Amino acid sequence: MGLTTFAACTAPAPPRRRSPTADPLPGLPISTPHPALMMQVLAHPDDDLYFMNPDAQQALDAGTPLVCVYLTAGEDTGVNRVPGRPLPAPDRAAYSSSRHQGLRQAYATLLGLDRFTKWQKSVIDLRGNHRAEINRLGNSGHRVELIFINTAMHTSYGRLGLPSLWQDRRLVLPTVVADTSPLQKAGSYTYDGLVDVLDGLFDRYRPSIVHTMDPDPDIQHSSELVRRRDSEQKGYSDHPDHTATALFTWTALIRWVARTTAVGDGVPSFATTAFRGYYNRHWPKNLPPAVLAEKASHLVPYGGAADWPCGNPAGCGDYNVGGNRPLTNRKGWVRATHYRYPGPRPVVATDTDGRLVAYGVLGLRAVRWRESAPGSGRWNAPDDLGGGPLAPILGGALLPDGRQLLFGLWFAALSGHGGNNEREIVVLEQLSPGGDFRAWQGLGNPERNDVDGRRIGVPVAISAPDGRVHLFVRNAEKGLSTRVRDTAGRWSGWRDTGGGEIQDGLSAVVDDAGCVHVFAAGRFAVHHWTQDTPGDAVTARTQISGVPVPGDGPAALPGADGTIELYYRAAAKSGLTTLRTGESAAETGIDGYGRLITDRMGFDGYGPVTAGGSSQRAVLLGRTEKGLIQLRGDGKLFVRQRGPVALDGPALHIGKGGRPTVVALGTDAHPWLWRPRQA
Repeated sequence: MGLTTFAACTAPAPPRRRSPTADPLPGLPISTPHPALMMQVLAHPDDDLYFMNPDAQQALDAGTPLVCVYLTAGEDTGVNRVPGRPLPAPDRAAYSSSRHQGLRQAYATLLGLDRFTKWQKSVIDLRGNHRAEINRLGNSGHRVELIFINTAMHTSYGRLGLPSLWQDRRLVLPTVVADTSPLQKAGSYTYDGLVDVLDGLFDRYRPSIVHTMDPDPDIQHSSELVRRRDSEQKGYSDHPDHTATALFTWTALIRWVARTTAVGDGVPSFATTAFRGYYNRHWPKNLPPAVLAEKASHLVPYGGAADWPCGNPAGCGDYNVGGNRPLTNRKGWVRATHYRYPGPRPVVATDTDGRLVAYGVLGLRAVRWRESAPGSGRWNAPDDLGGGPLAPILGGALLPDGRQLLFGLWFAALSGHGGNNEREIVVLEQLSPGGDFRAWQGLGNPERNDVDGRRIGVPVAISAPDGRVHLFVRNAEKGLSTRVRDTAGRWSGWRDTGGGEIQDGLSAVVDDAGCVHVFAAGRFAVHHWTQDTPGDAVTARTQISGVPVPGDGPAALPGADGTIELYYRAAAKSGLTTLRTGESAAETGIDGYGRLITDRMGFDGYGPVTAGGSSQRAVLLGRTEKGLIQLRGDGKLFVRQRGPVALDGPALHIGKGGRPTVVALGTDAHPWLWRPRQA
């Protein structure tokens, strides 16, 4: 694909493709941050419990108000099966009501209340004369609101649902009135009506963080029998309602930003997180026992039981999900929490005057925060760099002269109703160190068609000592694609580097010989790409097998002796695995020339690990099993006990003298930094 240019910080050319409701021009004012509020937009009751915890639970525990919007009634066939009993007669209104009651039970316990605590149930008026049921409950300053839009659910036997509504603007999709709901009359939705309702809810609540599902799930080749049994859409690793919900959410977010900025208001200050769904079944599980037990425990009150005295005549939960069944279910959805866009949220660097500068995505647009003064620990208001609508994670690389490159995954088109649905990798290049930027430049997509092009991952880039910049992206076939920028600023075409199937969450480093290495987590091994000599093409190498299978992407650090150390948590384990590559398999017995290093330093936790410094003086960043940020360096362990919760992807920056700084976004979508005093 040829290069394209679109709006940035200097006179921009128009884009080749752009969403008709998105304005990528930079320089817009950004609204003053509002108090933290998390909004989750979900397809079905229980999507949040299966796919968005422990993140949502940790935010709620920290006092962040939570608003959950459920687009479908979750009524399926209407059969609320009680294990060990005969199947009851189908009753969609009763099953929907029972699932709603299960949610009330689950969130009551999350609020520290009895599971049968009575909620305030009422009706909320929405845009376009639509109405929905709303349930409210609070405890000691913590509060939850549940909003049930209740459109008809897609089913495997062909009933129309959200996926059809996304594809066909002419379709009118009815709603389901759940038993015992204060909303007594059914309604209906069109494509535009649902987008307007979501836009209106964003405007009413002004969330600082939006959780939703995966808009572009992995391609997954499964038999028709397996697909129907597991409720997956044909060809993709997720339920079709999940995908449609995510696409409607992103469309409404784009419209919200466009509408508010068109009237002169600032860009809404919010961040987004997209969670994988049925993807969890197909890849190694990444939650260790303690974290899994906590997550699964919140599905117990949701599942309920037929003999519970919950006070809801229609039922007391989704009975097939009660007890220990989430843990015994062969699908294993509860055993992992994966992000659609993994990686550090901020790209962090040191400005020319010694201040920290952080780049991230706010209001679907790239922004820059600068520290108010060197070492102050406080941030100035963000500068808008435009480029929207962007996925939430940026890639970054520094040119030899100190200029910053930023890379984003751009929603080039997101039109629904049978229209274009395109993604593109884009780059923003700084004019001078610490200065303004050129126009955004399009780098195309490693895939040749839009269906495959939607499945690419977040961009990861690294500068080599020879002045070239290597850009890497997980492609639709779950392999690795690359483009290379030469010293004159010219980009090569996209090239598939080969190799096996990997998860997103790449780690790229340069060894002491100047060779670029890339590592990624596969289903059964760690995958490795590198150069024979500096300047050669990066190609796939022997998989590193015979080592614990990683649950998330490994972090890599180069050593001074040609070796590289990898750090990751093995699937379903809390302990840290440390692997040193570069030593012969004959010496170690590990395929892929590496050896395991016994780690006694104590860095138990869950989720991805970030590494900085060097393998001789490694600094590691991760989470404890309670979700607290922890940092290890110079043989000491530091745990951040106070302060705002960190969203997914905290960043590690190593400054002068090897001093580490952690930069993350809180649930208010505002960055904070942490410098452990003795680290």
